[in-house]
Amino acid sequence: MKKIYRIMFGSLICLALIMSSSVSMIEFAQQQDTSEISIEGIWEGKLKVPGAELRIVFNISKNPDGILTATLDSPDQGATGIPVEEVIFKDNTLRLEVKSARGVFEGKVSEDFLVIEGDWKQSGQTFPLTVKRVDKAVEILRPQEPKRPYPYIEKKVAYTNLKAGVKLGGTLTLPSDKGVFPAVLLISGSGLQDRNETVFGHRPFLVLADYLTRQGIAVLRVDDRGARESTGIFSQATSEDFASDVLAGIEYLKTRKEINPEQIGLIGHSEGGLIAPMVAVKSPDVAFIVLMAGTGLTGEEVSYLQTDLISKAMGASEQEIARSRQFNEKIFSLIKEEEDNEIAKERLRQMIIAFLAELSDEEKDWISDPEEFLNTQLQSLLSPWSRFFLTYDPKPILSKVKCPVFAINGEKDLQVSPKENLSAIEEALKEGGNQNYTIKELPGLNHLFQTAQTGLPSEYARIEETISPVALKIISDWILEQIRNK
Repeated sequence: MKKIYRIMFGSLICLALIMSSSVSMIEFAQQQDTSEISIEGIWEGKLKVPGAELRIVFNISKNPDGILTATLDSPDQGATGIPVEEVIFKDNTLRLEVKSARGVFEGKVSEDFLVIEGDWKQSGQTFPLTVKRVDKAVEILRPQEPKRPYPYIEKKVAYTNLKAGVKLGGTLTLPSDKGVFPAVLLISGSGLQDRNETVFGHRPFLVLADYLTRQGIAVLRVDDRGARESTGIFSQATSEDFASDVLAGIEYLKTRKEINPEQIGLIGHSEGGLIAPMVAVKSPDVAFIVLMAGTGLTGEEVSYLQTDLISKAMGASEQEIARSRQFNEKIFSLIKEEEDNEIAKERLRQMIIAFLAELSDEEKDWISDPEEFLNTQLQSLLSPWSRFFLTYDPKPILSKVKCPVFAINGEKDLQVSPKENLSAIEEALKEGGNQNYTIKELPGLNHLFQTAQTGLPSEYARIEETISPVALKIISDWILEQIRNK
């Protein structure tokens, strides 16, 4: 029963594990004398969080001074070598503190030193985590990822959004070192994303860029502001700010002699599908847009549907879902009505405290630090991005888009419901008189356009496929058709 309450707050849980760095893997040779077995080695387990299951790997070793050190890998998030700042092993209890993620693992080591049972604590919440000693961590297979050397040109690039004072770093792939090519700029979904839109061990934009470039289309993919090689403060930005970064990208592409300035399009995934129409309305240089799981409803409506669909897929009852909806409606109403952040913060705090007080001990036993939990939720709910997304209605902008539009969604998408959002997008385009648009719901695909069973986010990492070949082909074919007709 308590599962529904985790889901309610699930979108606000920040694991903050995507901090890539190198790590050396420790080889462990099991000794015959168990009294001499060390805590050193590779420990692997699965962390179950709302809507997802993440593989966690701790690599523990000793430095030359005999002091224990460790790193953390989150393979499903594409993160390796995250420093563990505090490693304490005493009385068969291991404590690992990862300050960059504000997380702590603490567990009891079995007598044979093969299993550690404990909890992962983060953002005021507690999740059971059992890790087992392994000789080698499970390898994540991503067969679609291209391997160098590529049969095309790859260039690291950088340009500046002069209006915002933000430098943006990215990768431009060109079909050849000779000729002039059509181009697309990729726009990532919500959350801090790198140029490959790395998520759950997948790199969708790397796979998409590779496929399109092989079809003769140049592709620019860029780190979000504040990520990797891009500057700026991500936490203070809204979708409109990201749209201005995309506009800067279009201006950059127009300066490249290899790019046909009359054949520059946009592909936006999830929030990127909300941003692409903003840019298309502002820039006459946008030749076409592809919306991959883009939204046609307000952020508030999208959030309700997302929570309902995921909750239902995870086995929540209709009563639990209804109770969640009622609470979220109160939360969102307050955020919309109260513009003063300090006043809103205090009112929300009291509202959440009152709601949690009504839950049984079992329903709220996943909250280990109520104050930290509250602060995390409040910070997320009242961020500039959340305030903007909650109230933004994409339909008025969509009705002004005059360039060709291709809107696609996976039939099993539980994050951006296909039926409601595709219908809203089509209605807005039709109302605005756009004569060149195509709307498609792709059977069996989830929010990442993977072939899926349930569509739950917990499947994302387990599925080896990064993007369905069907989705890749249909996107490429549509773009090439627009280019031929240009």
